[in-house]
Amino acid sequence: MTILNNKEKTVPFFDYKFILGQYKEEITKIILDISSRGAFIMQDEVKKFEKNLSSFLGVQHSLGVGNCTDGLLLAIKAAGIGPGDEVIFSSHTFVATASAIYHSGAKPVPVECGSDHLIDVKSMEAAITSKTKAIIPTQLNGQVCDMEDIIKLCNKYGLILIEDAAQSLGAKYKDKSAGTFGVASAYSFYPAKVVGCFGDGGAVVTNDDDIYNKVFLTRDHGRAKIGEVVTWGMNSRLDNLQAAILDFKLSKYNLDIDRRREIASIYEGGLKDVKELILPPAPNANPDKFEIYQNYEVEVVVASDRDGIRTYLSSNGIGTIMQWGGKAVHEFEGLGLNYSLPFTEDLMRRCFLLPMNTSLSNDDINYIINTIRKYYNYGI
Repeated sequence: MTILNNKEKTVPFFDYKFILGQYKEEITKIILDISSRGAFIMQDEVKKFEKNLSSFLGVQHSLGVGNCTDGLLLAIKAAGIGPGDEVIFSSHTFVATASAIYHSGAKPVPVECGSDHLIDVKSMEAAITSKTKAIIPTQLNGQVCDMEDIIKLCNKYGLILIEDAAQSLGAKYKDKSAGTFGVASAYSFYPAKVVGCFGDGGAVVTNDDDIYNKVFLTRDHGRAKIGEVVTWGMNSRLDNLQAAILDFKLSKYNLDIDRRREIASIYEGGLKDVKELILPPAPNANPDKFEIYQNYEVEVVVASDRDGIRTYLSSNGIGTIMQWGGKAVHEFEGLGLNYSLPFTEDLMRRCFLLPMNTSLSNDDINYIINTIRKYYNYGI
């Protein structure tokens, strides 16, 4: 292989400074306006963002919360899930999915993902017991699971469906948005997400009035609209400054989605003949699915090659990461989840993420492509 050693060219996995730089003038104005008014907690900007998020998704209710993990926990508890219940989830996800289940008092039950890196329906059905209360599919990497099959399974066994849509705001399955299929879902606005704020933030969305009312109370210390504490709650409020920034970024969101899909198309065009890699689905490859490409997760065909390609990319100034440190949830021994999921375990040895965000130029993407092609001795 040829090492490029282009010391002048660097492509970080994610440039956090870009979050401000992309819309510096507009965001600075928002920060100064909110700060000058002292409007920091539960003000009009939160309500405005919640209304616009509901409109964007086509749902009845959206509630800003402190982060997506809190959002999942609030949704799980509002749906009546707790001690004695089992909840099935894909182990190919961030630990937050399982943590929300665990802290509700229910038992997290990890199952396999499929070749699309999303929860496997056959594994879900095999894991169902008399204690199974719910299924939480993770809409991962800006994709959406095959929701028809999951809904059929939930209906067959009388299970509650809640979605972890942290990574897939705006992704669609048969023209229906990720996060709108079950009784509730949660989204993340972590800075590196497609719609990211300047810290932690999340939202719960639902069409169920009862779940809305319960989450409304519990996110703010159990306080009703009149200020009276009517139940036990917690402090998980989306602060007003973040809501204002998110509302502005939501108005530009379709431009960001278009750009991510354009980047995915460039990757596809430049790497589809590299037989040593398995790429994510190309835009429009499946007419039932609309991907937003939160991440671009690739697989090496031979697991032992992953360290080599990542080291080579790093030596040429290109940042990559392995999601969640390269472990599925059930592989973290400290969690005490004693399951064997061989397909997912093998996948975790072969996957890593290439840079995918709107700070990247076409030159950046082509540099990444050309570097990969040189590593595998393909022509440029």
